[in-house]
Amino acid sequence: MSAQSYINLETYPIGGEGAAREALLLKVRADLARDGCAVLKGFLTEKGVAALTAEAESVSDQGHRSFNRTNAYFTKDDPSLPEDHPKRQFFDRSNAFIPADNFPTDGPLRLIHDYEGFDGFIQACLQEEKFYRYADPLADVIVNMAEEGEGFPWHFDTNNFTVTLAIQNAEAGGAFEYAPAIRAESENFDEVARVLQGRSDRVKVLELEPGDLQLFRGRYSLHRVAPLKGKRRRYVAIFSYVEEPNMVGAPERTEQLYGRTLPIHHERAGQRLDALID
Repeated sequence: MSAQSYINLETYPIGGEGAAREALLLKVRADLARDGCAVLKGFLTEKGVAALTAEAESVSDQGHRSFNRTNAYFTKDDPSLPEDHPKRQFFDRSNAFIPADNFPTDGPLRLIHDYEGFDGFIQACLQEEKFYRYADPLADVIVNMAEEGEGFPWHFDTNNFTVTLAIQNAEAGGAFEYAPAIRAESENFDEVARVLQGRSDRVKVLELEPGDLQLFRGRYSLHRVAPLKGKRRRYVAIFSYVEEPNMVGAPERTEQLYGRTLPIHHERAGQRLDALID
């Protein structure tokens, strides 16, 4: 099988040029401009969904499970701050990530990622001049795996741009909830606190279906995945892009998410250019 059989190219002509591709770009850009999120429904074919599901199942035992309490920034408690400060609000977190080094170059996930025109299309959608694949060997393309009762509490992403493919949903639950661009200009702690307390009117709810492609500016939008219900696992592939070359995750957060670090994480620690809290 090839990437052409996995991607619904008739509906989504992501490669080359032409009026259909330009129309698609205009729609995606409008969605991103509105709230930092765009969804291409049915981006994968049925064969694509089946292939990615089978691949995820085959390496599911390599997923790193973690059960802990975390704040939205993945930082430690800071007693110098008021008790109601967002950095001091901790929530149970339980899910698993299958690291990138479990997906071979000839497997369906990387065939899609490496399809000619895929990166260029994503960059054109985001309209970013500085656009690079995440250089993290554990996190450039991964699969999030979650089971009944698990989910992901409110958080911000480390990467500026995240691209996800819904592969398999749980029987119920798992809605994607987000507060668009809540810290686009500053940390905006007051509004973040309102989201965490369930008092904000900025939160949107999104139901993704297997085969949907989502573009999301998760470094600036607070978001979470609601707890799952039922015996069926939820699988979501995550492709990550950043604004600077050679960027990798911070050692502490990499350990949290993947259960291990590599020498490259320590060699490049502290090289992020922005001042936002991770």
